[in-house]
Amino acid sequence: MHYPYQIKNLAEYHAAYQRSIEDPAAFWASVAEHFTWRKKWDTTLEWNFNEPDVKWFQGGKLNITENCLDRHLEKLGNQPAIIWEPNAPDEQPRVITYKKLHEKVCQFTQVLKNNGVKKGDRVCLYMGMIPELAIAVLACARMGAIHSVVFGGFSAQSISDRLQDAGAEFIVTCDGAFRGGKDIPLKNIIDDALIGNQTIKKVIVCTRTRTPVSMIKGRDVWWEDEMKQVEEQGITYVEAEEMDAEDPLFILYTSGSTGKPKGVVHTCGGYMVYANYTFVNVFQYQPGQIHFCTADIGWITGHTYITYGPLSAGATTLIFEGIPTYPNAGRFWDIIDKHRVNIFYTAPTAIRSLMAFGNAPLEGKDLSTLEVLGTVGEPINEEAWHWYHEQVGKKRCPIVDTWWQTETGGCLISNLAGVTPEKPSWATLPMPGVQLLLVDENGNEKLAEGDETISGNLCIKAPWPSILRTTYGDHERCRINYFATYPGLYFTGDGALRDKDGFYRITGRVDDVLNVSGHRIGTAEVENAINMHAGVVESAVVGFPHPVKGQAIYAFIIYQGSHQQNTHGSDDLIKSDILQTVTRVIGAIAKPDKIQLVSGLPKTRSGKIMRRILRKIAEGETDNLGDTTTLLDPGVVEEIMNGKL
Repeated sequence: MHYPYQIKNLAEYHAAYQRSIEDPAAFWASVAEHFTWRKKWDTTLEWNFNEPDVKWFQGGKLNITENCLDRHLEKLGNQPAIIWEPNAPDEQPRVITYKKLHEKVCQFTQVLKNNGVKKGDRVCLYMGMIPELAIAVLACARMGAIHSVVFGGFSAQSISDRLQDAGAEFIVTCDGAFRGGKDIPLKNIIDDALIGNQTIKKVIVCTRTRTPVSMIKGRDVWWEDEMKQVEEQGITYVEAEEMDAEDPLFILYTSGSTGKPKGVVHTCGGYMVYANYTFVNVFQYQPGQIHFCTADIGWITGHTYITYGPLSAGATTLIFEGIPTYPNAGRFWDIIDKHRVNIFYTAPTAIRSLMAFGNAPLEGKDLSTLEVLGTVGEPINEEAWHWYHEQVGKKRCPIVDTWWQTETGGCLISNLAGVTPEKPSWATLPMPGVQLLLVDENGNEKLAEGDETISGNLCIKAPWPSILRTTYGDHERCRINYFATYPGLYFTGDGALRDKDGFYRITGRVDDVLNVSGHRIGTAEVENAINMHAGVVESAVVGFPHPVKGQAIYAFIIYQGSHQQNTHGSDDLIKSDILQTVTRVIGAIAKPDKIQLVSGLPKTRSGKIMRRILRKIAEGETDNLGDTTTLLDPGVVEEIMNGKL
């Protein structure tokens, strides 16, 4: 494929950026023209951030799967679309060509229809990292059903909440999943999530681990049986549903600062254009290259840079079922060597954890095919950046440090590989179409004087095509979360620095959301889970720096009045019970790293917990706690400091 909108040098970047700011509608219309539309749009952009109300390519008709599959068949039909690397290194990889993927997606589209799924229905996907997950995602999109992928590490309670919020009637899952040395019983977790559920009509179960599962008559069907039936009827093609550019494509749940998950909604047209544009430009993708993004499809990174971005560009995307340290810490390097990977995109957490194993796992691995490295999920620290650059990239691969969010749909700030400058631990320049500004607490724009580096809260003053449109079923929540803090602006929730060259560096969340291993987890969500434990009176959760995860979770918990009088066994037992509760309610990803049992929490006289003080204690900055005299009981702070873990 040819990408006429691919930026080739720094001058082209500046020209494209200038055009995109002066006339966003004309700029994005010129990009969108290179896709397959059933009907061209009437208006490119209408927007109002106060509502918020954003519409791109209004009146345009398309189906994203025709852009990811059908349009490639003639020239790329026999090229690998997906290379799948299984969890166990001795199991055979699978290679699926564009032609085969197209056929499988059409057949599974028919399976969904046979099972009663209609355009606009919500389908929950809870699967391991197998090609069938990508097939299910694309089949939903082909028939106009709205997919909602839930990461295979979430608990039954988390799934139940998401099913209820989305009003989902259909689930696609697996008997189980392999992840490292573990088997995860996905179907059993789904069964637990469905206790008391009145809305789910069908559960389609794909075989992976051959774990014994309970199949409920009339509700549960096997993927393989359903596909066989379609194959026996000779069906290899199913017409793609015509979608409006602004029709919802998917809902993806993200943690909020309240305990209730937020369903971020992305639409068909704008998301497709931006996912493709950023994939082609950030990674400087060249036809024939093999792109390996290590994320899970359950996160936005997997939606945009494993599935829709690469496939819409006719790329070969590598899906890996396992984890970086199984069966040993050389697994990523083995995969790169084995499949001749050209682009490698992973999280700083993974890089830091692999750094800890030293350089031995890299020895004897041929990484000479690598051309571009990337990082995603959180800012990368300089030490990890240099190790990645020197040991993995052998000092010859540009590193793209991408900043974006579930809500943004694609990268908003990143250097373009080998085209725009890189600066260790800085995300650098905004993508074309992304108008950034830094504001103070009151929303006043902060401007630099001379060569100074300034800091502020990162906001965006105009929409890009893949901006979220709403939070599912609750538009007011979308407005309050993203557009109400600073009227007329989209507030990212992150703080940032900007240097004299206009480069940005993300300094982290300024609200009550933690970034653990690149995944956003709301403190309120973790507190809600802890507070479900019978013995817990109250809890407060904060983040503290962690050498591998970036941030880890520190929980301060009041247990049954005062833990000194606790008669239910040792503190260790209590803590392990609490950890189990969090795992059951949210999933292991949200388990606190440290639990400190306390008799009270620092509160203002109005009852507000002063998390600022707890954060400083967790970080070990006890000399600078600020004014504690306004607290209801200043003595509590001393007690907490003395008991710090």
